[in-house]
Amino acid sequence: MRAPSYASLDDALEILAPYGIALKNGNSNHAPMVAEALCALGRPDAVAPWVARYRERMLPRPEAGARIRREDWHGALGDRSRFADWSAFFAEELQEAPWREALDRWGERLAPGFCAAATHGVIRVGHAVRSLTAHETPHRLRELADAFASWAATYQELPTSDRETNGSMAPRQAITRVPIVPVDCRKSGGNITAALALLGDLPEFAPSIGLIDTGGDLTSLVAELTEVFTRIYLANAHDIRTTIAFIHGVTSPAALGNIAPQVSDRTARMAIRYAWQAGCGLYACFGGATPTAEDFEGSDADEDELVERAIAHGDEHVIKFTEVCLHRRALVRSPVYIAAADHVTSMIPRR
Repeated sequence: MRAPSYASLDDALEILAPYGIALKNGNSNHAPMVAEALCALGRPDAVAPWVARYRERMLPRPEAGARIRREDWHGALGDRSRFADWSAFFAEELQEAPWREALDRWGERLAPGFCAAATHGVIRVGHAVRSLTAHETPHRLRELADAFASWAATYQELPTSDRETNGSMAPRQAITRVPIVPVDCRKSGGNITAALALLGDLPEFAPSIGLIDTGGDLTSLVAELTEVFTRIYLANAHDIRTTIAFIHGVTSPAALGNIAPQVSDRTARMAIRYAWQAGCGLYACFGGATPTAEDFEGSDADEDELVERAIAHGDEHVIKFTEVCLHRRALVRSPVYIAAADHVTSMIPRR
């Protein structure tokens, strides 16, 4: 696989700057994230053609309205109509402090809303952070402001108990203790955010956040989460809806893997708890009787083949998921990642 190259990222971010966080169909705008993922895959040449095709699906960026003030920012959380206001707020934050300082402060504040917009907020922040660690530019700082704004404007918390309690189990063991929403109580349609709202009617879900031990090595914890949720993907992704849901169960802790080295230990460990909770929420709402794939069909596809296949496929989820699987495999040589990247192209229609 090619080395990362960010040669085309700033040009893409300039093109994407006039657009907001939603697509015409109401789903989240993935364009800045895909542009960064293609650069991370070493395919900056693929960014402009992909963005050109995707632009027709995006909505214009809304005009900013009332200013969000530091003393009452809580009141604007979760208000999608205030994305532009949040973007202006975070642009000021990033002008007044180094981006890592702002990341630490706001990563801690927004962590309880890790599941916001089906985790798209934190995923977008993770992509922006990785691009900034490669090279700091005004375009990438603006993208970090927009990424934070996406997280804040879609903020959503899941039912939580034992907020400060540290568990004793590893993720692979703990996932078997997570209750699932009965199939006859699930909504047959609607988006992931609406499905997660059902957890308010499942009181036994709330303690899930306190099941895992978050006291170990941070890098190892992120690796455990991404592998476990990739195994959940392989066991439970059986149609388009469940495939997209469980993709986010993998890409969101992977995004945390980009964020954690740039923030304090306290912020990273808090975020890991909520990353685990968000993944549990997706499993509870979309999973089946078998939490994780222990035996699965392997794949002999090589990495370059998977990258080319994802780019030719064109779907934003396929590209981002393939990049995450290959990135995590470079860190931990688990066969689940090649199997998952090979699987996803058959589950989502081509663009």
